[in-house]
Amino acid sequence: MIKIAAGFVAALVLMAVVALTSAQSLMFNEYESPFGVEETAARIQANIQGLSGNGWSLSGLRNPAAAVAASGSNVLPVLLVEACSTKYSGPLLKNDASRIFSILMPCTITVYKKDDGKTYVGTMNAGLMGKLFGIGEIMDQVAADQKKFLTFDPDKPAPPLIRIRPGGAGGPGGDASGC
Repeated sequence: MIKIAAGFVAALVLMAVVALTSAQSLMFNEYESPFGVEETAARIQANIQGLSGNGWSLSGLRNPAAAVAASGSNVLPVLLVEACSTKYSGPLLKNDASRIFSILMPCTITVYKKDDGKTYVGTMNAGLMGKLFGIGEIMDQVAADQKKFLTFDPDKPAPPLIRIRPGGAGGPGGDASGC
């Protein structure tokens, strides 16, 4: 009986370890970009603007690496591209039961450099998040749009990076820092 109980506990511990190590790869997606950090962010911004028919608009560009540098530390570049879609946020915000999901707004895409010198793009797995929290229909649409945000045409020239402060404060022109 002790062997069975010990085996059961060991199986539970192993399952917990596997769940914890794979949770990150399930909840977040990471893609390598063929461009540098600023050009990747600019291309994502242009793609977001191209989906304005789905209610998407840019809501900010954050540079958390600048905030870290201001505190005296040095980190590799990181930019957070923020966008929001009234088509998708509207239904969530109208309902008391789903208003808590406003924590997922705006949609944030991170663009960063790693020690290997390559640029990466990180997104939340919107489809999985939607399924976990009962808002799958809306988040599946967000996930489909996110894929379009990350489709880069290397034959097109790089668009300019739009330096907009989050929340529209001050409009374009300033690099918003902060975490």
